[in-house]
Amino acid sequence: MRVTVLDDLEQVALDAADWSRLGPDVEVVALAEHLGPDDLVAALAGSEVVVCMRERTPFPRDLVERLPDLRLLVTTGARNAALDLAACADAGVTVCGTAGGSPSVVEHAWALILAVARDVVGRAVSMRAGGWAPVPGTDLAGRTLGLVGLGRTGTRMAAIGRAFGMDVVAWSKNLTPERAEAAGARLVGRADLFGGSDVVSLHVVLSERTRRLVGAPELALMRPTAFLVNTSRGPVVDEEALVRACRERRIAGAALDVFDVEPLPAGHPLRTLDNVVLSPHQGYVTRDTFRTWYADVVEDVAAWRAGAPVRVLGG
Repeated sequence: MRVTVLDDLEQVALDAADWSRLGPDVEVVALAEHLGPDDLVAALAGSEVVVCMRERTPFPRDLVERLPDLRLLVTTGARNAALDLAACADAGVTVCGTAGGSPSVVEHAWALILAVARDVVGRAVSMRAGGWAPVPGTDLAGRTLGLVGLGRTGTRMAAIGRAFGMDVVAWSKNLTPERAEAAGARLVGRADLFGGSDVVSLHVVLSERTRRLVGAPELALMRPTAFLVNTSRGPVVDEEALVRACRERRIAGAALDVFDVEPLPAGHPLRTLDNVVLSPHQGYVTRDTFRTWYADVVEDVAAWRAGAPVRVLGG
């Protein structure tokens, strides 16, 4: 049986778990490059099991129907909006997940906040070029952190914001004052959050309800000294509107780990803005996270082979 691991860009998959647990009759292949649909179909010929890394490679219906050998699709994480679960069910493909989010995304969000507030990237580039040019940064203590979404990740963000001495406010469609208070935040209206926050950080699941949740109207409410941080999903933000707001200095800047199209095209205008900090969907990319996820993947494959699949997605 062949197991193919997709998008192993970091080249850690084979060492992150004990694949030998699956037995000597299982061949595990890890692909380090990102493949388009046609190349993907060719590469997956003969693979009964495919492992995908989050949303790096979508599996829409037309792709699933071109993979007749596929029987088990395992995604890292507890959900994956890029998989057509109905198409998989129609094709007789079982879909399984792994453990959910880890603190690494929260840690990365704060790395981005600090980077954009203190121009860490700009100062590092200047230093490497031989310069010594400090610039005034933005204090976080006494400022307001606005959290869009206050689930598990947002709650962790709130705790760290309070540790920095920030006033933490939050908004989401179904958030109540009691839930906000329990998480260490204060519920405010949507307009008040965007208009009154010094840092707006997004922590919502991508859905039709949250797609383009942050557009030109919300950005227009933000202060010219405020920053937008997105470690959620790219389509939550209207990317064109954000480029305009940053280019015209209508907000102080942005820090982004996620984008509409990933990998971010080489000529994308976001790459040209000096008040935007970018990272390549790095929030979950840690050794500890990979060890957890790939150990779960091995467990998923073993359980499926035994006829008792675990962590099945889509019922």
